[in-house]
Amino acid sequence: MDALRSYPVNFSSARAPISSDGDGSKKRSIRRRMNKAAVEWLRRRSTAAKIALAAAAAMFALVILKLTVKNHNYVFIAGESSHAAGLLVLAYKLTTHKTCSGLSSKSQELTALFLGVRLVCGTIMDIDIYTILDFITLVSTIWVIYMIRYKLKNTYAKAFDNFHLYYVVVPSMVLSMVIFPHAHHNHLVRVLWAFGVYVESFSVLPQLLMMQNAKMIEPFTAHYVFALGISRFLAFAHWVIQVFETRGRYLLLVGNGYFWFMTAFIAEMIQTFILADFCYYYIKSFMQGKLRMPI
Repeated sequence: MDALRSYPVNFSSARAPISSDGDGSKKRSIRRRMNKAAVEWLRRRSTAAKIALAAAAAMFALVILKLTVKNHNYVFIAGESSHAAGLLVLAYKLTTHKTCSGLSSKSQELTALFLGVRLVCGTIMDIDIYTILDFITLVSTIWVIYMIRYKLKNTYAKAFDNFHLYYVVVPSMVLSMVIFPHAHHNHLVRVLWAFGVYVESFSVLPQLLMMQNAKMIEPFTAHYVFALGISRFLAFAHWVIQVFETRGRYLLLVGNGYFWFMTAFIAEMIQTFILADFCYYYIKSFMQGKLRMPI
């Protein structure tokens, strides 16, 4: 990953100022040196070693979640809460700073699309806490789109947000008609559910591409995408834990069909890895004090 070129953006604006007390300054200096040494050690590792370390860290986190969280539904709720925290960061940025620069409206529109589809399916199948959380997140996302497109449109960098939504929507629509869960629900509901899963897998892509086009990342936007990464990992962890706890029977609940299982699993992995790359640079940059992302 370090072979990729990167560009710096000041990351210190989102961090607290350093006080002048001697002991505090000494401790912070030691922490900075330790962080720098850790980053330098990681930088010298090969790509294969970095992937292995990331996989080991993910497995360790999954084990910790499995051992510490008794009710696996809390993992899903924590993931939704992380998404909500990211939206709160955006709300602060939009209402306080009065700017939407760096934000992709296309990414928010894809998010609203899959949330709307999932909300419809959830309402038809069974209204539960997940349906309520999806409704709250959908309303918040629509508000963000409204702020970007209308209230703060003068600060919206439309030229950089040039991803065409049909690149995601059309293939997802076609794939959902061919590969969908074979559960006991209505055929249309099953197709819509699959469509939502496929759209969700690539919903963050316009945001990442916009960052690359603009060659800049604002701290609030970075915090939001990092929150999405945490949300995605927790959702994936919830899925894996349920498969483990039911000894594989959960796979039959999400759909009787090997093609659907494999496709849904690949969709989960795609979104997780897309955001995992961003989260890697985010954590690395936070430790260095400057936000550096690949272009």
